Amino acid sequence: MKFKILILFVLLIFSSYPSYAKDKDISEYDYLKFLGESIEKIKSDYVEHIDNKEIVESAINGILSSLDPHSSFLNAKSLDDMKIQTKGEFGGLGIEVTMENGFVKVISPIDNTPADKAGIKAGDYITHLDKKSVIGLSLDEAVNKMRGPVGSKLQVTIGRVDNEPFDVTIKRDIIKITTVRSRLEKDVGYVRITTFSEQTNNSTKDAIKKLKKNKNLKGYIVDLRNNPGGLLEQAVAISDLFLEKGEIVSTRGRDSENPETYKARPGDIINGLPLVVLINSGSASASEIVAGALQDHKRAIILGTQSFGKGSVQTIIPVNPFGALRMTTARYFTPSGRSIQKKGITPDITVEEAKVEKLETRNGNRESDLKGALDNPNKNEENKNVNETKKNQSVNDFQLSRALDLVRGISLYKNKLAIN
Repeated sequence: MKFKILILFVLLIFSSYPSYAKDKDISEYDYLKFLGESIEKIKSDYVEHIDNKEIVESAINGILSSLDPHSSFLNAKSLDDMKIQTKGEFGGLGIEVTMENGFVKVISPIDNTPADKAGIKAGDYITHLDKKSVIGLSLDEAVNKMRGPVGSKLQVTIGRVDNEPFDVTIKRDIIKITTVRSRLEKDVGYVRITTFSEQTNNSTKDAIKKLKKNKNLKGYIVDLRNNPGGLLEQAVAISDLFLEKGEIVSTRGRDSENPETYKARPGDIINGLPLVVLINSGSASASEIVAGALQDHKRAIILGTQSFGKGSVQTIIPVNPFGALRMTTARYFTPSGRSIQKKGITPDITVEEAKVEKLETRNGNRESDLKGALDNPNKNEENKNVNETKKNQSVNDFQLSRALDLVRGISLYKNKLAIN
């Protein structure tokens, strides 16, 4: 009852004040004048001195960050740091982050970085840095606090679903991103893309060329798990490697009637071999462009879990000599017209992450244990194949193991169709 009375009292107070001009009666000039007068009032009356640079940068950043989690103002230093990051080497913890509900949310840790080795996971929330709350900080301010001298330590408080908050101490290091790694999984080519930087397309082509030297490949796996995205043009280029024709992605700004469309050029670098793409909740932005394009064209089977769901495009707009505006200027759509904003890419085959453990072999007799059993004439060759499989296949990664089975199954099915 007290709560209801209080609300009624507040409403009566405010209803007694005279009504002011409606928005439609206020001109653009009046709003700009209001902004200027507010800044002057803050400069003259705030309890501490604030210089022009600080107050203007804060005002612009406040405007941009209120629009969406990915828009912000980059001062000259932040802009230089971003340029270094897109080239593939920078200092820090090694995580891609965004803001959500006032906290820093981890999109994904970067492979083999301090954060990755410390066990930080996609979807974690960073609530405190060195025991100081991140509430009230902008994304860039939080990121700057996570950067620091190489070798210095930072205590990070992590909030994780279904867990009590816990602290992790991480030693900062130079983050050298190897954007592409590859290996042969017996008869399947495995390509891991960790981020989409300036080097990604060329590195991927080089990796596939090396894998193609094996003439008995049954197909390929492209691993985009925990890939937070990166450069749009690199995502387009990677998609183009596997597509012969058609739309890859379209971006639509405020004028949605005139979208910008990116299309594939002839030439499939793996010549039509089976392709499986791995994604998870840490696959965002550029990763989702690639997965969405290959899924819509039915060029690849997408396996894993729902992706992050970042379907917007940010443009860096220089404002010399002050820095740049990082502003959301468009949404992107897959070839079928899907927007994945706040939804993500749904895999064709859902496979949750799980730990694969080898079961102990039960004691029991086999044909080879029977006295006088005939030898297998291909015994040496069979043992070689078994050992090679054990050596190469990644049995500790359940999603990858399923992807390998899928590639081999598709290859076997196609071969049988060709024979018939």
